[in-house]
Amino acid sequence: MDLKATLRKFTPQFLLDFYRQFKKKQVRSQLQQAAQSGDVLSKDQISSDLQKLGIEAGDSVLVHCSMSKIGYLDNGPLTLIDALKDVLGIEGNILMPSSPNSSLQLEYVRNHKEFDVTHSPSVLGAVSETFRKMNGVKRSWSPTEPVCAFGPKADWLVSGHKGEETPYSSNSPFARLTELKGKILYIGVTLDNAGTSLHLLEDAVPNFKYPVYFAERFDVLIRDENGNENEVKIKVHNPVFSAKRKCDQLLPMFVENGVVRKGQIGKAKALCFDAALMLDVMIKEYHERGVTMYTPHGEEIAQ
Repeated sequence: MDLKATLRKFTPQFLLDFYRQFKKKQVRSQLQQAAQSGDVLSKDQISSDLQKLGIEAGDSVLVHCSMSKIGYLDNGPLTLIDALKDVLGIEGNILMPSSPNSSLQLEYVRNHKEFDVTHSPSVLGAVSETFRKMNGVKRSWSPTEPVCAFGPKADWLVSGHKGEETPYSSNSPFARLTELKGKILYIGVTLDNAGTSLHLLEDAVPNFKYPVYFAERFDVLIRDENGNENEVKIKVHNPVFSAKRKCDQLLPMFVENGVVRKGQIGKAKALCFDAALMLDVMIKEYHERGVTMYTPHGEEIAQ
């Protein structure tokens, strides 16, 4: 476990909440100062940055984003979303995670027995929540890792979450993105913050060697777009193994295998992954060297 994870584990929740609020106020102040000084980013500037990173017309792109890292956008979250739409064109698809959960999955499902596809908000930032509420955006049925999608393949991308025990199955939006030879875009965040697609490995290989899922299954009521209620049984992550993740330590492997391209969107560092190649490399390295997010160098995991 790294130093940051250790501090989070042993710091009381009220202090963590206080620190997060303090950081949010600090970021808001910095952005206001940027706006007052005229340091404002336009849709055209963001579009140019996306293209330099390799985003092209017709692509399908899963976007993980910290908007505050980008800088002050002239139209807020819509600046980024509109730039993505312009670059991808009418044949492209935009996907964004829209989880209603900011805690451990186990803690969340023990306290939330219902998920409303239309009304449960995303807690993953302003861009995700703005995108979720836009006309034409579809949302998947996963109560812990719902994905929103816009574009000609949106219905197909999100429909695979229905009836699945885990959010990372071969039918999930994360897996279907690999079928489309899509891309995963990280803006101001890294695998440590948003390593959702790394979990595809755990469902893709038979008898994954570590107990990453909690033994108990949970019943959750899903209220769909039409108000119909559907009870589903799901798995959640085992928090013991969640604490062992070392996601960013996989980055050198992905760079070496040509999986990721580095760049910048606005003022934020950005990474663009080839989704299909990312999964292929993970499966290959798992079988050949035992590499996982828990064992990024292939060694046996510490108990």
